[in-house]
This record gives sequence, C-alpha cells and structure tokens, in this order.
Amino acid sequence: MRSESVALSRVVSEADVPPPPSRAARLRALATETFDVLIIGGGVTGAGSARDAALRGLKVALVERDDFASGTSSRSSRLIHGGLRYLEHGHLGLVFESSIERQRLLRLAPHLVRPLAFIWPVYAGARVPRWKLNAGLMLYDALSLFRNVKGYRRLNARQVHAAEPGLRTDHLKGGARYYDAATDDARLTLANAVGASEAGAVVLNHASVKALVLEQGQAHGATVVDHLTGEEVTVRARALVNATGPWSDEIRRLDAPNGASPAVRGSKGVHLAVPRERINHRDAFTLLSPKDGRVMFVLPADNFTIIGTTETSTRAHPAEVRASESDVAYLLESANAFFPEARLTRADVVSAWAGIRPLVASGYHGTQADAGSASREHAIDVSPSGVLAISGGKLTTYRVMARDVVDAVERRLGQPRRRSPTDVLPLPGGDIRALDAEFAAARTEVGDDATAVHLVRAYGSRWRRVWALTREDAALSRPLAEGLPYRAAEAAWGVTHELVHTLSDLLIRRLKVAFETRDQGQAAARVAAEVMAPRLGWDAAETQRQLDVYAADALRLFGVDPAEA
Repeated sequence: MRSESVALSRVVSEADVPPPPSRAARLRALATETFDVLIIGGGVTGAGSARDAALRGLKVALVERDDFASGTSSRSSRLIHGGLRYLEHGHLGLVFESSIERQRLLRLAPHLVRPLAFIWPVYAGARVPRWKLNAGLMLYDALSLFRNVKGYRRLNARQVHAAEPGLRTDHLKGGARYYDAATDDARLTLANAVGASEAGAVVLNHASVKALVLEQGQAHGATVVDHLTGEEVTVRARALVNATGPWSDEIRRLDAPNGASPAVRGSKGVHLAVPRERINHRDAFTLLSPKDGRVMFVLPADNFTIIGTTETSTRAHPAEVRASESDVAYLLESANAFFPEARLTRADVVSAWAGIRPLVASGYHGTQADAGSASREHAIDVSPSGVLAISGGKLTTYRVMARDVVDAVERRLGQPRRRSPTDVLPLPGGDIRALDAEFAAARTEVGDDATAVHLVRAYGSRWRRVWALTREDAALSRPLAEGLPYRAAEAAWGVTHELVHTLSDLLIRRLKVAFETRDQGQAAARVAAEVMAPRLGWDAAETQRQLDVYAADALRLFGVDPAEA
C-alpha cells in the first residue's frame, strides 16, 4: 500500500497530461501485481471509488466489461440536482446530501457541471398547487443551506409567459424559477476513471469478470477476460467491490450461485432528443405529465431539447433495454400538452434511449408506483465471501457513494479510516480560475464559437492540448459530423489519452454524436475510423468490422421497440 502523500503527489498538473499506460502494460500489471482493492464496474460509482481509493494511497484495480459509463451512467437526464421531487416522499436527508454535492461539483468540475435555471409552471387543478410548490422550494433552498446558485423566485402567470412564450397559458396560475445543474454524465464518469489512472490505479475497460478467486470461502481476486484480445488474467486483491449497478446481481451469482437473492430492481427511464428550435425555449422545465401526474423534464442541451423521463419497472437486461414506441408517444404527448405550438411528432425525434436505475430491492417490488417513490439512497452490503456491493444511489451523489465504499474497504483491510480527498481536489480539467476567460481564449484560438464552447466544456483546462493536435495535423480540425462541434482531433485524443478502443467509446460516450444525429453517428463513424485505425493498428478488414460493430451498437441502444418489452 502506498502512502496518501505519495498518491496525492501523483495528481497530474494540467500543464503535463501524460497518456495512460498502454493496454498491454495495464494487463501485465493486473496479472502480476497484488492490489489492495479490485473494483468491478466502470460506471460513475465504480470510477469514483477507484479515484477516491487511489488518492487515499490504496493500490487499486478497476475493470469494466464494456466501456466507462456504458450503462446507466451515460443514459441519465444529465442533471446534478438536489432532487426536488424527492421532497414529496419525505427523503429530506437525500435532498440535503444532493444539494451539498451539487455545490461541490459546481466548484470541482466547473467545465462539466454548470448551473441550470428551471421553470415549474402551475396550472389550475395541478397535483402540486402553487402554495405547495412555494413551500417545497423554500425547503429546497434551506436544505442547500441557501448556497444554491440563486434562490427560487415566485412567478405569476404573466411572468411565466414573458419568460417562456411557447408555454401553454390556458389555466396557467403562475409558477416559480429555481436552480439546479446540468452535466455531461458520460464525461463526468470518464473524468473519474482518468483521475483514478492518474493517481496510480490500473483501469481497464472492455474486460469482464468471469469468476471470483475464492480461498477458504473468501474472495481474494477474480479471473478477468480482456474482450479485445481474449486473454484471461487472474487479478489478486485483498478486497473486492461490486459496483456494477444494474448488473450487480450477476456478480452476486458468481459469489453464491445457488442462493443469492436479488438486491437490485430495475426502473427504466426513457429520454428523447428533438431539435431545440421545435420548442424554442430558454430555460429547463419541471412539469407534471397530464398523462399520469409524474414529474418530467424538458431540458436544453445546446441545439437539442431532451424530454424525459419515464419511470417504469422492467425485467429487461441492462445491455438490451431501450425505448418503446409507447414510451416515445408518452413523452411527446406530455410535451405537446405544455407546448401546443410545437406540435411534436414522431418525425421530430432525433434519438431515443433508455437506461435502468438500479434501485435497492428492499421496499421496491417492481410496481410503477414503487419505482417513482423508491428511495435513491444507497446501501452497501457484504457477501459471505467478503465482496462489498454498492446498490442504489443517483448520479448527483456518486462521490458520497464512492467515499462510503472506500471507507468500507479500509475497514475490511483493518486500516484506519482516512479522509477522502475528493471533496477538495478538482476533477481532471477542473482547475479553472474563470470559465468565461477559458471560453474567450478558446474562441480566439479555435475561431468557431460552438467548437470552442464544446472543447472547454468537455476537456476543461485541457482543451488546449486537444486543439494543439490540429496544429500538428490540419486534417484533425475537420468536423466529425456536419452541423455539430465535434472535431477529428478528439478521436485522436480519445485514443491516446481517454482510453478509447472502439467507435462506440468515442461517438456514444466521449462525445454525444450518436445522440445528436439521425443516423446515430454512422456517417461520423467513417470519419472517426480514418483517425482511429492507424492509432489502434486496424487494417482494412478490422476497420470494416469495427464499423459493423458500431452499427449494431447504435441499433441496440437507440433502436425503438414496437411494443414494451
């Protein structure tokens, strides 16, 4: 085990961003070294736990069966929020914790987490009347210790209409404006994985756990399969963490094949992306669907609007879950009820996607009512063989979940608990003194406003390193997809510095190309493949295979089922 001071000394200066060790070197390390902890699962909780543990001085390995954030962590509402709707169910502790974490992430990752204004309109006969909304928002601000970006403000009907003229005015009684934050969920996860690597962790995507290594009934490692080469290695570790979210029960069955009861229940959430000009709104909206009264969001995302989310119980496999036509119809009808001039139709949908929220099974029996009211608080349990498993939680509180996981690891290792440094250390790229100054510098150097803003938001203080590639090779300045701000240089940087091994890694998770193009990035994949192939050693046959795999991935994630699965 390394000392904490050694770990902290490895936090990378933004002036020096070395690439991670080669994949071959990381596989060798997994096969030959003994780790304090092996973390299984590269979603935001697993990646956050790996970073926290490495920064505390533990020797850490992290393996992910697909790619970082390839599951729930890239299919969310992209919000860092206190959870206003959880007040209805009395989850005050969760709202307080979430509000504190929102403020912390705004400070530690200002490029990835940014303030977002919401309007909540109230109509006659609404389930949440104005007095109840105002009382809830007053409590919401209080639970954030009145340190939110701005306090909430009551709005009358005229003020709501002036702010958002496209909103339906029939029976409008008023509303309120309040503040939460938006994020790029997949890049937030990646920042933690990269931060873990830079703090000394060995991190490997596209590598799954085939079996646990059990000695005298206790887990001391796992057999890991590298999906890119087929190689198997045995990873030795003093402690194991199951942070696989919706896949948690699959790892539990490796531990207890005949007796593991389900610890996680799936709740499916669906989102749509439509061109923002169709609704033509400025702020985000919190709305109560006229279909069933549940809370939904209409969210600005650059040139697009995200409409979501549904919340229904599901037995679908996490790798196969996707939207159905009934989900799409529900969201379009709900949005049209509030924005009648938009007249959204199925043809307006650029993309539709679904994710599974891994809710703690206790108290949730799979009903739709349970899905909406189930707590997002997390739980850690220990299997008979000593594997620690983290369940539940939400994107906003991932850092707290990671902290609690590493606290539990230290207890299992018999070591004194050390303070988590992740509450004060910026995430990679987050050491920005003034975000506006970064935007101005990027606009001057890049010469295109949309690309400049994107680069700063995606890479933070590291954007200059990405754009510098275009000076070495002018062809890297070309767009990956027409009308979008993503550039070929990002494909090169992804391969060398962001653990990109497939087209899906790049176009679905490092960038949002697949979400923002009607062909789900298939045309962009050919442009990206030209950049990636020489850097990853793909010949013509392998390049075509990679394109075919990408097309299958895009269909699997963004295809819409004709009926509910």
